[in-house]
Amino acid sequence: MGMVVGNEAAFAQSGPERIETLPPVEVTAPGNGVKRGRSEATRVVRPRPRVYIATTPASSPESSSAIDADKVPASVNVVDTRQIERTGSPNITDALQQSVPSVNVSDIAGNPFQPNLEFRGFVASPVSGTPQGLAVYQNGVRINEAFGDVVNWDLIPTAAIKSVTVITNNPAFGLNALGGAVDIQMKDGFNYHGAELSLMGGSFGRIQGSAQWGKQIDNYAVYGALEGIHDDGFRNFSQSDVRRFYGDVAYRHDGNEFHLNMGVADNKFGAAAAVPAELLQQYWGATYTTPQTSHNQVGYFNLTGKVEATPTWTIEGSAHLRFFKQDTQDGNPTGTQPCADPTMLCFGDDSTPAYGLNGAQLSNPFPSGAFLGENDRTSTRSTTAGFSLQATNDDKLFGHNNHFTIGTSLDTSVTWFNASAELGTFSPNYALNGSGIFLGPSGSPVTDGPVSLRTTNQYFGIYALDTFDITDRFSITGGGRFNTANVTLEDQLGTALNGIHNYDRFNPVIGGTYKITRDLTFYAGYSEANRAPTPLELSCADPANPCTIATFLVSDPDLKQVVSHTIEAGLRGTRDLNIGTLSWKLGGFRAKNTDDILAIASPVLQGFGYFQNVGATRRQGIEAEVNLKSSALQVYASYAFIDARFLNSLTVGSNSPFADANGNIQISPGNQIPGVPRHRVKAGFDYAVTDAFKVGGDALWVSSQYFYGDDSNQFPKLPSYAVFNAHASYQINKTYQVFGRVDNIFDNRYSTSGTFFETDALPNFNTGQAFSDPRTLNPARPRAFYAGMKATF
Repeated sequence: MGMVVGNEAAFAQSGPERIETLPPVEVTAPGNGVKRGRSEATRVVRPRPRVYIATTPASSPESSSAIDADKVPASVNVVDTRQIERTGSPNITDALQQSVPSVNVSDIAGNPFQPNLEFRGFVASPVSGTPQGLAVYQNGVRINEAFGDVVNWDLIPTAAIKSVTVITNNPAFGLNALGGAVDIQMKDGFNYHGAELSLMGGSFGRIQGSAQWGKQIDNYAVYGALEGIHDDGFRNFSQSDVRRFYGDVAYRHDGNEFHLNMGVADNKFGAAAAVPAELLQQYWGATYTTPQTSHNQVGYFNLTGKVEATPTWTIEGSAHLRFFKQDTQDGNPTGTQPCADPTMLCFGDDSTPAYGLNGAQLSNPFPSGAFLGENDRTSTRSTTAGFSLQATNDDKLFGHNNHFTIGTSLDTSVTWFNASAELGTFSPNYALNGSGIFLGPSGSPVTDGPVSLRTTNQYFGIYALDTFDITDRFSITGGGRFNTANVTLEDQLGTALNGIHNYDRFNPVIGGTYKITRDLTFYAGYSEANRAPTPLELSCADPANPCTIATFLVSDPDLKQVVSHTIEAGLRGTRDLNIGTLSWKLGGFRAKNTDDILAIASPVLQGFGYFQNVGATRRQGIEAEVNLKSSALQVYASYAFIDARFLNSLTVGSNSPFADANGNIQISPGNQIPGVPRHRVKAGFDYAVTDAFKVGGDALWVSSQYFYGDDSNQFPKLPSYAVFNAHASYQINKTYQVFGRVDNIFDNRYSTSGTFFETDALPNFNTGQAFSDPRTLNPARPRAFYAGMKATF
């Protein structure tokens, strides 16, 4: 039968049993209350298993370089295999949203397999042009893609994930860990034995299947997982096809361990994106413009090793190679229009020529009254190679326990980015029909046209961390990391994008934990982290020359790196009760970013923009969570309050309806950052009705949030929403299980995010009238039913 060996969340280890003497009690004779003396009793105390947490990218929870979670001076958030499985979702972000109080997930790309993950107001997103604030690692390898630091969650096979840890207050995770890091650990043949086959289908044409197998033979182990998913989507043109594989071959002996893991994925998406609110009122599956497609491919190899050099020294290292390819198509309204002479085409107005690839002004082949658009195509090819090396020592220092780690990492990436624009006309279903005519460099100061860019990223870091036990209860942690980032841009069509940018910084960390009682721990810490501007941001950072973000890059001015300063503190505890084990935590944090980077809409032309440092921003909040586990019942609930604000006065371009005549809005200190809901409430349960039959449910409530682009906080907020889900399973025998789930039980029609659009770019073809509502929304999935069967051997 398939099984995972050990604790999937983190490495757990118990100490020896001890005999504890209970306080003496008065003993009385039955019936008459006469004292007969004092009795002294004893009981066996079994220590609660210790959970170990990886505190550097090169570590894993099972490694000797991991430390006791109670000594981590920050919030600890671990999601294990069981929590991933209970969601029934092929998206790992759904398990994170359900299990981590401050995580919020939105379908900003309009496809459930390309989610936007926000944690404490910081984002890890697959959408190019989104300022990223979380570092994401898979088996110790940073998987933020080189060109824009985006995170393509769809490339990770969920069935192969052993645990996910959301780490805060730790600069050892390098660049981009402004709000923290997401550390994904994969299964291998040492911790997964057996085989499992799963098949599920349901609403909106969903068919998905997975297979995984692991085996250990003496000192050798092998593991493999394969997933395939097809989903038609509930919106027009939103079909998805996901194919991904992960494998691991391993050897270990006498504390030494080596792994070669590899993975491939080939995924295609119809990303329907945001749609005008007026169209959603007519049909919940509406789209505004198409095509909007993505084709993601990846292949990677990772060789890791751990050597117990001495009883107290452990050496760990890895070398990796990653190939990433993405092709996108995006149908959009265009700045191209007929000139005053209607036989010719202009750009931006009726007098500035629109040129073809040959440099000649384009003639107008389109019929009078046609609605023109352009299919913006991009191609991104990245190759990344790197290594890491780390040493850990557990020798006592001055007679006290001490845990010291020092390490280094180097990553080099080369990216080729190309973009083109094919002109066409929109049909009444907002589908763009191409003409085969491609736009050359056109417009001034706003420029549209082909792009060919080669970029090189080189990231180097060296770090050290030390955890010292002052007493058995009181531990302190200190250290830091020095990061250096070199970004080189080489324009293949001219010189406008050429540039060399260098960024250096040392980020410290200091903190401590105090075990108030056996069941209660206090923690507090301070740390700093930095993010270097990405090649994408550096290629579109000139307000005088805005671009279609992530498509038509035009210039290369410098940007400052973003630096975060984070302080957090809290309490966490675990207590064994008669009804089960109760665990809880309560904490607060404050993170201030200096020289934060924001995507700014151009006041010159709708759909264009640029990146800009916007001064200081702050994210602060409170997180609370309680969890009760017993053999038959698990109940959990959590609450998070996230307050994200601008701290400086700014005048920026915006597509907000409240923009002035010049297309600008005024941001005042204290304005809330859009797209960050302030309140999140989560709850759920699992109950074993019998040994074979289990039921469960979960609920999520997310408060209102400002629309993206409404940085001045003048437009009414996007409404709050609540969603309820249920699931059940029945174990037929040792091998077969049937299961089912219902998502969005009450069929609530809500949107997870929203922004604004140019209402006169295209008409409402359904009514024949112009749009009057400036909102565009990302609608959530309606009620959906799924059922399947799983076989384990």
